[in-house]
Amino acid sequence: MRLGAIDVGSNSVHMIVADVGRDGHVEVVDRVKETVRLGRRAFMTGRLMPESMDLAVRALVNFNRILRLRKVDKVRAVATSAVRESKNRASFIRRIRRETGLNVQIISGAEEARLIFLAARHALGLEGGPHLLIDVGGGSVELVLVRDGRPLWMKSVKLGAARLAERYLTDDPPSRAQLKRLERHINDEIGALMKKARKAGVVRAIGTSGTINTLIAMARAARGDELERLHGASATAAEVSKLAGDLVSANSALRSELPGIDAKRIDLMPAAAALVDFVLKRSGAPVLVACTWALREGLLLSLASATIRGYGEDVRRLSVNALAARFAGVNKHGRQVAKLALKLFDATAPVLALPRSARELLEYSALLHDIGHAIDHDRHNRHSYYLIKNAELFGFDPGEVEVIAQAARGHRKQAPKLDSPEMNGLAPAKRRVARGLAAILRVADALDRSHFSVVKNIEVRYSPGRLIIGVDSSNEKADLELWTCERRTDLLSRLLDRQVTLEH
Repeated sequence: MRLGAIDVGSNSVHMIVADVGRDGHVEVVDRVKETVRLGRRAFMTGRLMPESMDLAVRALVNFNRILRLRKVDKVRAVATSAVRESKNRASFIRRIRRETGLNVQIISGAEEARLIFLAARHALGLEGGPHLLIDVGGGSVELVLVRDGRPLWMKSVKLGAARLAERYLTDDPPSRAQLKRLERHINDEIGALMKKARKAGVVRAIGTSGTINTLIAMARAARGDELERLHGASATAAEVSKLAGDLVSANSALRSELPGIDAKRIDLMPAAAALVDFVLKRSGAPVLVACTWALREGLLLSLASATIRGYGEDVRRLSVNALAARFAGVNKHGRQVAKLALKLFDATAPVLALPRSARELLEYSALLHDIGHAIDHDRHNRHSYYLIKNAELFGFDPGEVEVIAQAARGHRKQAPKLDSPEMNGLAPAKRRVARGLAAILRVADALDRSHFSVVKNIEVRYSPGRLIIGVDSSNEKADLELWTCERRTDLLSRLLDRQVTLEH
């Protein structure tokens, strides 16, 4: 079913159109955004300004045309803080319905937080933790503390960037007195909440809004990183703190020259940066991670769940299978390698000290290890790494995606080294996992060298100083597989500290 979701926010109106299957797979067809600033002066006056309403209605007229052209089956549109708090909200909603045909529902802050949580869980999985979700809108900030994919609490607080900028940061650049008043106000509103988050032991903050994505883009630009896709990118708390200092001490002209800044957010960034800096410092979160899925995507997922009978939730597997199908078709070889790799994992994981959670990542890496052939045969393992890293694999955190990609890259030619530049982005424990999975994948891939599934089964056993892989090919010749495998056991042998031998 083709679904559409529209978010009439305090800064911008957003729309997403996507095909959603019964199995839960989401394929985005179209995205569009228009900056309208409904929150401009609305939080001070209590009324939406005529020029902002005109811009919003004009954007929604065009959105509705796109919905018709895209043949969308069902759409849901919601409005948030600026509209929710305005005295003239009823007349604005009636005007939208009259001029565009869209029925816009005003949602509460609690519902806003719930939808943001749905989107972030779909996009990043949110296992382990606790993780602190933060979405800085124009009028409100949504905060959700999540552990193992479940929210511990959800809060919506009137601390949006536009609201704070208009009320507290009236000078350009803001004075010290204004900044102190702003910090006192933020502390009064969420200081106690951040103490609870710190006590819970927050491992990272995850930002789901445009202002936070801008902060992370600026941090990457300051490091000299290429400004590639932001989803999963991160900035340390120290980097955010420095950026906040730069943003509040510069006037708008100087801010516009800061690398990575979004020109449409120049007036909002000092307030947004001060707020995010406060959250990171008081919660103790060491790092801020970008999540490009937010309210509109959560709205789409909620609509899919309510509309499509039997809507699935196995987001990770669906995401991997969709990527494999896109570049490898039926992927018979990938599935055979995954089968053999899992057999090897079960036999070697205790000796390699691989956690049980790594088994799933190995399967996905096996399914995706050859997708780089779609670009070029030579160095296809490197192309596979690039495709996995830059695809929208939902339900995984960035570290898991990196492990999957590193294992796929190491399945042929030179094995990945722990001190290689590509591995340095991973924590030491994850580097060891990636290397262990690559060692297993090298052997499993070799055991299907012909791509004809000649090897029907394997049995693994240990003897003093050796690991023996028994290869069952029924009545078929497996000479090519055995010959290739003998040349690919080097890394596994080193990691196991024993010779790996084959028996037909």
